[in-house]
Amino acid sequence: MNLLVLGGTIFLGRHVVAAALARGHRVTLLNRGRHGTALFPEVERLVGDRDGDMRALQGRVFDATIDCSGYTPEQVVRSTTALGDGAGHTVFVSSISAYAGFAPDRLYDETAPLAAGHEGYGALKARAEEALLAARPGQAAIVRPGLIVGPHDPTGRFDYWPRRVVRGGEVLAPGRPERPVQFIDACDLAAWCVDLAEARTAGTFNAVGPRMPMRELLEICRDVSASDARFTWLSDETLLALDVAPWTGLPLWLPESDPAFGGMLLADLSRARAAGLRTRDARATIADTLAWTPDADDLAAARPVATLSAEREAEILALPRP
Repeated sequence: MNLLVLGGTIFLGRHVVAAALARGHRVTLLNRGRHGTALFPEVERLVGDRDGDMRALQGRVFDATIDCSGYTPEQVVRSTTALGDGAGHTVFVSSISAYAGFAPDRLYDETAPLAAGHEGYGALKARAEEALLAARPGQAAIVRPGLIVGPHDPTGRFDYWPRRVVRGGEVLAPGRPERPVQFIDACDLAAWCVDLAEARTAGTFNAVGPRMPMRELLEICRDVSASDARFTWLSDETLLALDVAPWTGLPLWLPESDPAFGGMLLADLSRARAAGLRTRDARATIADTLAWTPDADDLAAARPVATLSAEREAEILALPRP
C-alpha cells in the first residue's frame, strides 16, 4: 500500500509510521519538517503547512491517507483540496473531545451530539470531521480516541502514574477506588489505524480501551514495577477543595459528579471492537511506558502538562484527615 501520513513524527504519528513500515507499506510523510527529521530515513518526506502551503500534495496519488495532525476544518479542507481524488481512503484521528458533553454516570456511543461552534479544541475537531466527510463521503474513517498513552507521549500525563508508583511509598490516589477509567495504548491505536486504511473501512468509531477501576490500574502499576507503593484515596470533593486540577494535576481523574465531564471515561467501544480494534493488557502498556527513555526527538516535541509535584503531593498527604 502506498500510504500518506499527515504528521508522523510526534507520538501517535510516530507509532503509525512504524506500524505501516513493519507491514511493508510504502510511506510518505507530509509535515512542516520541524520535528523528527532523523526518524524513518527510508520514507519519502514532503514539506507542507496545514495552515498555508500544501502544494507538495498536488498531483500525488495514494492508496490511503492517515491524518494524525488535522485540528481545524480549514486544515482538512486544504489537504483534501490539494490531494483531490489522490487521497485514497482517509483515516482521520479526531478525539472524544468532539462530543458536546459527558453527563455523569452515562455511557455514550458515536451517536452522541457533537460540540457546537468554531471555538475550542473539541468544537474544531467536530468541524474538521464534518469537513472531511463532506469531501470524502463513504471514503473516510473517523477515529475518536480518548487519552492516548505509552512511549513518545509528549504530555507526560499517563506517565505520571507508572513513574509515581515506581517511586513507592504513600501515593495520593484520586476519587473513588472503583471509579472507571479508560485509555488507549498508542501502539494499539496506530496498528488499528493502519488496519482501517488497509481494509478501507468507513464510519465513525470511539477509539478507547476497556473500562477498568482506577484501583486496578494503580495496582497493576505496582505489580509491574514491584514497588512498595501504598495508596491513600481522597474524595473528589476533598481534592477540589485543595485546588488539585482534574485531568492534569492527577491524570485520569475527573470528578464523577461534574455535569460537563463526569462521564468522559464512559465511552462505548463496541463499534470499534466490531471493526477490529484490539487492545493489549494494561500490564504491557505500563511496562512499555516504564521501559521508555525519551530520545532527542521526544524531548524536542515535549509539551508536558502540570501534573502534581512531589512536594505538593507530600503536603496534601500530610494534612490531617477525619
